[in-house]
Amino acid sequence: MIIEIRAAFETEIETLLNFEKGIVEAERPYDNTLKEGEIHYYDLIELIKSTDAEVLVAVVNDEIVGSGYAKILKAQPYQKYNEYAYLGFMYVKPAFRHQGVNQKVVKQLIKWAKNRNLTEVRLEVYDENTIAKNAYLKAGFKPNLVEMRVEI
Repeated sequence: MIIEIRAAFETEIETLLNFEKGIVEAERPYDNTLKEGEIHYYDLIELIKSTDAEVLVAVVNDEIVGSGYAKILKAQPYQKYNEYAYLGFMYVKPAFRHQGVNQKVVKQLIKWAKNRNLTEVRLEVYDENTIAKNAYLKAGFKPNLVEMRVEI
């Protein structure tokens, strides 16, 4: 299987919005704070247009099968770096999972960040999502901080 990684186009928004729905559906079991009904995490068109972000898609035989983005964010004043790349919108169609698609997207996003002289890449993953956590560990990420919450 040949996996091509390339920049997303605005004209592919319907596919990208379906991927976003897939992400929300996958994350609902891990987060009871999400509103019912249709929700959106991203402004995908704005991310595609932005010079401070890169939205990538994975393509197999002319079919978009995965996605991800990197966005440059300002670091906190107490951190050693001024900016970092934040990764999000990581999705792979179920039929193409466990075949290295996500790894290729992550690798290309890290390359994009390095080309912008960034030295830090971060992402968030639900603690209970062991499949995603293991994929990111395999890609070289390390746990950093666990956010905790309580409903009152």
